[in-house]
Order: sequence, then C-alpha cells, then structure tokens
Amino acid sequence: MYDRLDSRLTRYFPFLAWLQPNNRVHWRADLIAGITVALVLVPQSMAYAQLAGLPPAYGLYTAFLPVIVAAMWGSCAQVATGPVAVISLLTATTVSGIALPGSAQYVAYAVTLALLVGIVQLSLGVFRLGALVNLLSHPVVGGFTAAAAIIIALSQFNKILGLPLARSQFFFGDVWAMLVQLEQVHFPTMAFGVAALVALLLMRYKAPRLPGVLLVTVIGTFLSVGIEFSATRTVEHAKLDDPAALEAIGELLRERATLGELRKRRSELSIQRDEWMKSEAAFREELASLAYRADLLDLRIEALARQVESRRRLLARIAFAEATHTDEGFVLHGPDHARKRVWRVSELGQEKVTLGSGGEVVGAVPSGLPSLEIPRLTLDSFATLLASALVISLVGFMETISVAKAVTTRTRARLDPNQELVGQGLANLVGSFTQSYPASGSFSRTALNYSSGAKSGLSSVIAGLVVMLVLLFLTPLLHHLPQAVLAAVIMLAVSSLIDFKSQIHAWRANRHDGVAGAAAFVGTLLFAPNLDLGILLGVGLSIISFMYRTMRPRVNILGRHAGGALRDAAEHDLELSSYVVALRFDGQLYFGNVSYFEDTVLGIPARFPKVQKILVVGTGITQLDASGDEVVRHLAERLRLGGVDLAFSGLEPRILEVLRATGTYEVVGAENFFIDSNRALEELARRVVAPDFNPEEFVLRRKPAGDAPA
Repeated sequence: MYDRLDSRLTRYFPFLAWLQPNNRVHWRADLIAGITVALVLVPQSMAYAQLAGLPPAYGLYTAFLPVIVAAMWGSCAQVATGPVAVISLLTATTVSGIALPGSAQYVAYAVTLALLVGIVQLSLGVFRLGALVNLLSHPVVGGFTAAAAIIIALSQFNKILGLPLARSQFFFGDVWAMLVQLEQVHFPTMAFGVAALVALLLMRYKAPRLPGVLLVTVIGTFLSVGIEFSATRTVEHAKLDDPAALEAIGELLRERATLGELRKRRSELSIQRDEWMKSEAAFREELASLAYRADLLDLRIEALARQVESRRRLLARIAFAEATHTDEGFVLHGPDHARKRVWRVSELGQEKVTLGSGGEVVGAVPSGLPSLEIPRLTLDSFATLLASALVISLVGFMETISVAKAVTTRTRARLDPNQELVGQGLANLVGSFTQSYPASGSFSRTALNYSSGAKSGLSSVIAGLVVMLVLLFLTPLLHHLPQAVLAAVIMLAVSSLIDFKSQIHAWRANRHDGVAGAAAFVGTLLFAPNLDLGILLGVGLSIISFMYRTMRPRVNILGRHAGGALRDAAEHDLELSSYVVALRFDGQLYFGNVSYFEDTVLGIPARFPKVQKILVVGTGITQLDASGDEVVRHLAERLRLGGVDLAFSGLEPRILEVLRATGTYEVVGAENFFIDSNRALEELARRVVAPDFNPEEFVLRRKPAGDAPA
C-alpha cells in the first residue's frame, strides 16, 4: 500500500524521489554541480536578457524560480532550465514589434508571453500531447537554430565595437548601417570584447574545467572599475555649447513625449475594446471603429518610433569635449581637443543630459527578489502574442527534449516527454508571476550540469538558490560589468549551435528533409528579425513534403529475382507475366492516397491487356481507413466486371478485421486473401484460364533456389 502511495505521489510530485534513501548519497555531487552551473548561469542570464531586449535583472529573475520549478517537476534530472539564446531572440522578435525595448510596456508583454508559453506547454503535457513536437523535424530545427545563432552573433557585434545598432524590419540592413559607422568604433570597448572572446576560447580548449565565463566576467568587471571604463557626467542642457545639438535634443524630447502619448491612447483603446467585447450591448460598428482607430495609431506609433530612433542615433554620434577653461561646460570635440576624453549623449532627461565617455556597462541592477505580480493578460495581448507563444513553446520544448535525450542516452534514465512538458510549462507559468520571460532547457548548462556529476534535479534547485543569493546581496558588484564582455559570452555560447554537418547528413538521408532544413535556414536569415516566419516556413515545407510522400507512396510492380525473392521489376530488369501481375504498396491506405492507389491498380489492365489476376502484396500496408476500405471494395467489383480478380497477401490482422467488419472481405472473396505472396502467386497461376499459359513455366512462380518473402 505504501509503495503504491509513494508511486502515486512521485507521479504528481517527482521531486519527492530525491528524498528516497538511495538518492541521498548523491546530494554532495548535486551541491557541487549546482554551484558550478550557477557560476555560468549568472552572467549568461544577464547577457540573454539583454538579447531579449530586457534589463539584465530580468535574466536573473528568469534564472531563479523557473530553474527550480522545472527541476522539481521535470523528467530528466540533468536538464538545466533558464534563459537561452534562441528563446531570448524569439522573445525580442515578438515583443519589439509592439513595444519599445526596455520600456515598462515591453517588460509587461515579455512577462505575459512567458505566461502564455507556460499555459501552452502545461496544457500539452497534461493532455499527453508531447508528440506534437514531432511537427518540428530535426533538420528544420537545426536549420532554424543555425540561422538564429548567426543572427544572434551578428546582433552582438555592435556591443563588441561600441556602435549603435538600429532595430527595423530588415535585420541585415541594420547590420549594414552599423558597419558604415566603423570610423566611430570605441577602441576600449573593442579591446574588452576581443580580449573576452580570446580568453573564453583559450579556456574552452585549453582549460575546459575552469569556469571560464565567471572568470572573464569577474576580471572584466575589475578592469572596468580600475580604468573608469564607464565614466559619466550629468549636466544641464545649457552646458552643451552647440545649438544644433540643443535643437536636436528639443526635437527628440518632443517626439518622445508625443510617442508616449500615442502609446497611452493605444493602450486605452485596447482596454475600451476589451470592455466592449464583454458587454452584451456591443455593436459590430463600434468594434470596427475601435479596430480602425487602433490600426491608425499603430501606424503612427511605428513611424514615430522609427523617427525617434533615427534622431537618437544621430544625437549619439555628436562628440563633445570638456571646455578648456571650465569643467562645467562641454563643446564640440575637434582637433584642439584630440587628447581629451570624448563624451557622447547616453541618456536624455527633460532638464538634464547624461554624457558618457567610456563604453557601455550593465549599470544598476536592482537588489532583492522579483516582486510577485499577476501578469496582465488582455484579449488584445492574447491575440497579439498567441501565435508567437505557440512557436516559442514548441521550439523551447524541442530544445529541451533534444538535450534531455542526449543526456538520458548516457545515464540510461527514463525520459517522459509529457512530464518534461509539465515541468517546462510550470516553470514558465510560475516565472511569469515573478517577472520572468520565457525560459527553456539549455544545451551548454545541461552539458555542464551532467559533466559536473549532477545526479538529480536538486543540482538545479541549488543553482537557483545561488542566483537568489546574488539577487539579495551581490547585484551592486555587477554594475561595472562591460556590455562587450556579455556580448562575447553570448557569441561564444551560440557558436556551438551552428551545425552544418547535421544539415548535410539530412540532405543525404532524404532530400525532402534537406530542403525543409535549408528553407528554415534561409528563411530565418531573410525574415530576420521575424524569426518565427523562418521556422514556420520550414515546418510548412516538412508537412507538405510528408503529405506528398504519403499521398504518393511507393508502388512497385514485382518480378521474380534470380535469388527467388520478389523484387522491383523495373529496377532489376525482371521478366513479367501477362496474366498475373503482382505489385507492392508501401504505406497506409487512407483518404489522402486512395485515388493514387486506385489509378495505379486500374492502370494495370491497360498495360497488361491479358491480365486475369492482380495480387497486391500488402505487407507494407500499415493502416486502412473508411476511404481505403471503400476503394478496395470498388476496385474488386470493377475489376471483376472486366474479368480480373483482385487478391491480397500478407495483410496485417487488424487490416483484415476492418475488411471483415465492413463486408469488403466477402466482396473481394475469402479465396483471394493469402498469408504468403509465394503461395498466392502459385494459387493464382493455377486459376488462370488461357491456352498459351502454363503454370509450370510461370515466370513469377517460386524458384527452388530461394524462399525469401516479398
């Protein structure tokens, strides 16, 4: 009884298995592995948050509770959940189209997206629908991931070089716009970025056991403090001795205020629309008017946001120097100030402006745990985010299950995809109430967790608790961490995701899969930053290819090979009979391909005018639906009118049960069903009535030399 109770409890609370006596001996190994993973998780989570367009603190929030919850309810003990590169980029792609990155509205949408992803994944897990992940074939996911990794790496170059990178609907245009500004490269920033990349590469290949990411971030932070890498000055607008710059600042402030007002009006329209939808007195005319006004506002907001971003970039290009005779003013930087610090506008307020003379750093990270808030899910945000939430749910789970399979293959542990969906869904659901954005299983941290000796999910719980300690006590130490160092961490982390060998292997294995994978790769690059379109293109081609293959399965007319087995006559150039024709049909006989099957069988009398018997070798028929049954009945009746008998051999018992239940078995005739194709051909040959046909010289008769089944 107690065993049954324990089994039932661990089914709903898998983490209770950690408390069993035989698992307690692994706690020390889990402690070491958890701390090791946390040392990588802290800097990675901040880097991935910025990739998602969020302040670094939200990466730490996502590395806290979601990590713990996923481990407690997941299936694979070593999977390390948290912020990952691809999901972060998909989050940025989704939310940047409807809100300004870094704004409160942007954060709210990202958190709401985590809520929707959690609901989708949890629902799939509860209803045992983990098989839906098969819609994402490995070539498609591989192509998408490789393209996303390239986009992620390119999106970090501006931080390595200290240059601004615009955000538009054409990613590679933004990269080109950044490259034409190479004369403005900030060399101290580039030095930090390149040095961090080189150091990470050296430690990866020369000292893989060292916590390279932690060491590089710690050293980079200390160096940043030592050389005053991020010196800033906050001064009044009037201290800038440049009328053009002051005019640009005034225009930018006015445009930002207008943009804020437009966004406020757009939000009010969404609230008004939700209230109308709930009201019984809602009229279609009013709803259509609201939708029209909302669309107009969206267009104005998009145009003004582009204008604000363009003006901000132009303002950031203006270089200032401290005035020669006073330390309170700043003048345009020129030849007379060649040896002085260069100051550029970094932040803009209504009365004052913040100038920066160094590279960008992480900045202030709020101390303390994330606040507990209910995500605001409105009808408008639900409709806007749902499609992206579905894509992120499947991509995130595919990434998680892939790494889980790789680990369980080595540990020989049992993997339950549906339980893993429950764990990931609960992680995102709970995380959305603590200011997290969508999380997923991480390739790199899971590998580190496994190699560090983790035996249970307790290691991930410990990693999450370490992040909690960082949030409570250590965030002030992260202020001076250079953005270029975080960019180097991201670039190195995603480099392992570019795997062209698997794409070449897919192409060689099946051209249809290869084309789908290539389409996902090219489409993701072309559609960037709208990455979801790239993977949807790959998935669409995969489904179309699958449907095409099932609608036109392989059908071969068979001949007797010299070894005795039945083989494809065309491929092996085998002799055929004019009176008895055997063909093999490979695949399920369902509504999608019954016309193809019917046309193939009816085409045989046209090709062989003397044919009296047609044998369908059905060892490859795996399923029969109502349409397939109807076509079999129709073919038997139609061929019989022309003097031709239709026979089957090797059908599975469940196929025969369907035929018997519908009466088609009797229509075809019990004498026309055979267990073995060889006996079927011998019997059918004896039934042929023709003066020039001799069953003993029948070309398809069984040869004494072989007895191989078809």
